[in-house]
Amino acid sequence: MLQNLVIIAFLIVILYNLGAGLFFMMTDKGGSNRTVRSLTWRIGLSVGLIILIGLGIATGIIQPHGNPALGG
Repeated sequence: MLQNLVIIAFLIVILYNLGAGLFFMMTDKGGSNRTVRSLTWRIGLSVGLIILIGLGIATGIIQPHGNPALGG
């Protein structure tokens, strides 16, 4: 259950940074580097989430399963 909350928290922060990047891109008009910083954080958090999910699967904390609708 804790792993689900961590993944959801990561996704919320990733979406926040994506929205912040869009906002800064529209308002700054190239006057600052806030857009780049926000999108860099988003990429870093996305990579970190992928690594955490991979580690969770490797250690057995997260157990992947097939899609029942596809017969897996």
